Amino acid sequence: MTKSPRPDGEGTSRLSRRTLFAGATTVGALAAAATVLPRVTEEAAPAAEAKPAPTKGGGYSLTAHVKQYYQTTRI
Repeated sequence: MTKSPRPDGEGTSRLSRRTLFAGATTVGALAAAATVLPRVTEEAAPAAEAKPAPTKGGGYSLTAHVKQYYQTTRI
């Protein structure tokens, strides 16, 4: 038994439902594979050397930046 094209033009498209789902499945598989692959990252630059801890525990210092912040919080 052979299928004849439908008179309403529905059978003339080359994109079938099966092709559409196969393409969607392929895209999903590629996306899943891309998430599993290891990523290439640049090595982070070494951090600037931290200042040594103060001997008396005075880690807080009133700098110009802190003074400006306090100026902005005043009403």
